[in-house]
Amino acid sequence: MEYKNLQVEDSEYGIRPDPMFTDDNGSLSFYFDSESVTIEPWGENAFRVRASCLNKMPERAWALSEKVSSPKADIKIEPKFASITNGKIRASVSNRGKIVISNAKSNKVILEEYARHRLDLLDPKCSSLRIQAREWKARLGSPDYHLTMRFESQNPDERIYGMGQYQQPFLNLKGADIELAQRNSQATVPFAVSSEGYGFLWNNPSIGRAVFSKLTTTFEAYSTDILDYYVVVGDAPSEIMRAYTAATGRVPMMPEYGLGFWQCKLRYQTQEELLQVAREYKKRNLPIDLIVCDYFHWPAQGDWKFDPTFWPDPDAMIAELKEMNIELMVSIWPTVERTSENYEEMLRRGLLIRQDRGIRASMEGRGYAIHFDATNPEARKFIWDAAKRNYFDKGVKVFWLDEAEPEYSVYDFDIYRYAAGPNLAIGNIYPVEYARAFYEGQAAAGQTNIVNLLRCAWAGSQKYGALVWSGDIASSWGSFRNQLAAGLNMGMAGLAWFTTDIGGFHGGLPEDPAFRELLVRWFQWGAYCPVMRLHGDREPKQPQLGTTGGSFCLSGGPNEVWSYGDEVYKICEKYLRIREELRDYTRGLHKAAHEHGDPIMRPLFYDFPEDKESWMVEDQYMYGPKYLVAPVLEAKQTKREVYLPGASIKWKGVDGNEYEGGKRVTVDCPLDTMPVFTRDG
Repeated sequence: MEYKNLQVEDSEYGIRPDPMFTDDNGSLSFYFDSESVTIEPWGENAFRVRASCLNKMPERAWALSEKVSSPKADIKIEPKFASITNGKIRASVSNRGKIVISNAKSNKVILEEYARHRLDLLDPKCSSLRIQAREWKARLGSPDYHLTMRFESQNPDERIYGMGQYQQPFLNLKGADIELAQRNSQATVPFAVSSEGYGFLWNNPSIGRAVFSKLTTTFEAYSTDILDYYVVVGDAPSEIMRAYTAATGRVPMMPEYGLGFWQCKLRYQTQEELLQVAREYKKRNLPIDLIVCDYFHWPAQGDWKFDPTFWPDPDAMIAELKEMNIELMVSIWPTVERTSENYEEMLRRGLLIRQDRGIRASMEGRGYAIHFDATNPEARKFIWDAAKRNYFDKGVKVFWLDEAEPEYSVYDFDIYRYAAGPNLAIGNIYPVEYARAFYEGQAAAGQTNIVNLLRCAWAGSQKYGALVWSGDIASSWGSFRNQLAAGLNMGMAGLAWFTTDIGGFHGGLPEDPAFRELLVRWFQWGAYCPVMRLHGDREPKQPQLGTTGGSFCLSGGPNEVWSYGDEVYKICEKYLRIREELRDYTRGLHKAAHEHGDPIMRPLFYDFPEDKESWMVEDQYMYGPKYLVAPVLEAKQTKREVYLPGASIKWKGVDGNEYEGGKRVTVDCPLDTMPVFTRDG
């Protein structure tokens, strides 16, 4: 270990010594007063930066759980200055602890801490504002802090992509103020890719906030004991994404049933109803890979088994589906009612979440249910053993892990604490641990290609087979537009598997011509999504069939492709067959996601980073490197403008015409056609 204790100078803050710099086995550290900071290489061209006011730096991987090979960094410690260089990335630290990160090849600054004070009178940004870049505010009665991290905005025209899924139509997040929290239809995955040539992960699962303004980029954690972020530079978005997913994990290989069409509705109430739908698909010779048995098919929340009243012979049902080559997915909730057969044992063994004060209830609904503690390995094993016994061993291999309305759940750190400790109380890590429970169980049972359908996710969820769907969304054109932005930004946050409720979840009248048009356009887009899944709570609701188990939860109206009239049926059939024709190509995209971390659906700039216009387009995308997809996002639209990137590229439209790249074209899009262009070569 080598260090240099630098000299003292006066300021309005009084006598303030410079920080102590050290070379700690290839990492640059510096210390002043209560704060310690470490900058260490984390794979090629990347750093992990951590800071804490504790006596010892907490050792938590959070999303950075994968082992990555890191070259030996070049560390220099000079009077009033220190730096560390790892390939294409360099971090320099001033004698007042200000960090500036730059591209070591071009010397371009990509991140500079926003500090406005008079600690360094020679700093051109010296100011009397007394604003620190790393601001630690103690939370009264807690060992944690409210942490704020501020960076200078290097370019007001910078474009920011990723951060997970939010219900808004903008792909570029520059100018956005984003909540860092899980909600139904919102999944925080705090990794951003910048047009300035870097990727940034806020590696902290606390509920908080991110603001990408023209002046500053700010991240906040409302309750934490550590600052932790990862930054990587790259010459192209693909280089950045591949480095990031190497550090946080990549999706498993998608099994064959994930490449085709999934049929779903809210909800099939009985075994016979579900089988009748599956039989009809086969009778019509329609492609179908999977059908879903949605929630409240159980006697009580926390039983994790079929209700024998409405599902009398699940073994026979699954066997018949297997004969038709259709997989069955079942919905599993993490909630446990007091009437559940497992409640008393789980309570006795400490497998349920606990609270600081008040009633132990984590969700409103049918009675008061309590979440099992997914951060507890014993609890994860308990729920998997129940699922294995009642589902997996019967032939169910696909699980819909519904977080059970997280906005009504225990994600408020001022009220609840998970058993695992205060820093997990705030919930963003919970979806990761929930998926982990089923991934660990399925892997132990010998399954390697694992799919867990989740409503929420965080950085790293992808390595547990997380297929994220965009939650309970409205059946509207505005909602449809939002899902395009959500899917693309999820891909740029490292979650290559994404799907939506085709047609939206809430409402939708199968007899309404306006809704039929919306469903057609959504269905066409779904054929070019990582997973194609029809779902929704259609009107009118079906009659209640009984008084036991989940029968109180009414089923939505019909939601099969033949439920919307002959015209819609023919268009849906056309796109079901297109999806089937894409099977080999889609398999290749999933293989690239598994092996390299490439998003399956991605913005145009991912494949055309040198084309400046491609960074500006927000209503088109690439389905892998070959197909450019231009969804129809407005009612009554029969023509739309499309930008074709790459001046040297030839594109072929579905109309059979050939088009030159680097230009905008206007093409026809009658109801039965969505514009898709095929790249030549």
